[in-house]
Amino acid sequence: MSQIEEKVVSLGTSGKKERKINVFVLLLCILAIATLFTYILPAGEYVRIEADGRTTVDANSFKWIESAPVGFFDMMKAIHTGMVEAGNIIFFLLIIGGFFGVLRATGTVDVLIATMARKLATREKLLIPVVMLFFAVGGSLMGMAEETLAYLPLIIPLALALGFDTITGTAIVIVGVMSGFTTAVMNPFTVGLAQGIAELPMFSGIGFRLILFVIVYLVSVLYIYRYAMKVKKNPSKGIYGKYTKEESKKLLQSSAKLTTGHKFILGAFLINYIVLAFGVIKFQWYMTEIAALFIVLTTVIGIIGKLSADHIVNSFINGSAALLGGALIIGVSRAILVVLNEGHIVDPMLHQVSESIQHIPAYLSVAGMYSFQTLIHFILASGTGHAMLTMPIMVPLADILEITRQTAVLSFSFADGIGNMIFPTATTLMAGLAIAGIPWTKWAKWILPLVLIQYLIGLIAVITAHFIGYGPF
Repeated sequence: MSQIEEKVVSLGTSGKKERKINVFVLLLCILAIATLFTYILPAGEYVRIEADGRTTVDANSFKWIESAPVGFFDMMKAIHTGMVEAGNIIFFLLIIGGFFGVLRATGTVDVLIATMARKLATREKLLIPVVMLFFAVGGSLMGMAEETLAYLPLIIPLALALGFDTITGTAIVIVGVMSGFTTAVMNPFTVGLAQGIAELPMFSGIGFRLILFVIVYLVSVLYIYRYAMKVKKNPSKGIYGKYTKEESKKLLQSSAKLTTGHKFILGAFLINYIVLAFGVIKFQWYMTEIAALFIVLTTVIGIIGKLSADHIVNSFINGSAALLGGALIIGVSRAILVVLNEGHIVDPMLHQVSESIQHIPAYLSVAGMYSFQTLIHFILASGTGHAMLTMPIMVPLADILEITRQTAVLSFSFADGIGNMIFPTATTLMAGLAIAGIPWTKWAKWILPLVLIQYLIGLIAVITAHFIGYGPF
């Protein structure tokens, strides 16, 4: 799912005492700083106008106004206001979490992984591209992230059994899912949310993201494949963490098989995404319709999986509960924007930035936007929280600089996904490395070349998006 499920960000490395930062504490600190800024920074505003069914900024309408500092009690009120304003997003997230809870209860995904493991046991060269594609598609279509950690104990032993090392098995999962998360073809938690804030049609611009998905996926597969083959040729070059080859035998000896029920569930899952894509493209479905579709799918797979009504409901509640922390983070993130808006200091920041860069080529402005998103993601490695915090600022800035909103969304999604592969503030990465027993320093050294390559791809992508007028607007 999204990177925001975990409320605690680990900054340590395996074998060392970890420092932990609670994400809520971090956001509350940012909220306090934002409140302080309303006393320090001058206030101003642009005129908002309605055009073609969306709200845009009149770039020539900026004016300075009297300061409107936000008091302490108003800052506290902003937390509730933020949760109310983000209510549609919060409940959408909880419904998706409930769906995953029921899907997990059917055991379909676990059996699918075990079955793939057995079939690939004698075809080691197919392991990396096939299994990475599974995770990449999950990250790109469903926003899978933390859910994939459960499969590390399956994939790592399989990689060892085939002559690879622990870092290969870990990368198949982490890099695989984040390659999909980066390009976010239909990820509701990043692109879907960011497009909603930008008032873009849900999942619009899918064609360009599909091309980027293929490019990023192939580059990632090639990088891991070359390394894995070197380890297979010379095992002493591998990094093995806390796993041993003996443990890999358990997976290969598993007798779990896909039943007819499992196959029907996978079929229903596929049909759901076909219907979703059709509804979004043909009828401009948004969060309410997509949430309803997932509720229907949840009921269907629960029945196919022969779960009782109580089991379906309890699994749904447990799945939603797993994302409750992330849902609350959305509200607190929104509270920061509420304070900035009440203090009327967002527009002056936009005005100053636009004034300073309006005389440089637009493609350099796009590059600056991309770099800004990267910096923010290091501080707040939560895909949804990141979108809630930055997109309300990036969208009007894009309007002022005559950069398409779709390009602004793309710069966010690339910075968000790539950072999750290396930043020590990325909860999924740090949890995965802890499971594998790989120190972050070793991982960072190994993954850095791929991260730089993907950042370059992202830079080229956002500049290209600007030149082609990536839209619809």
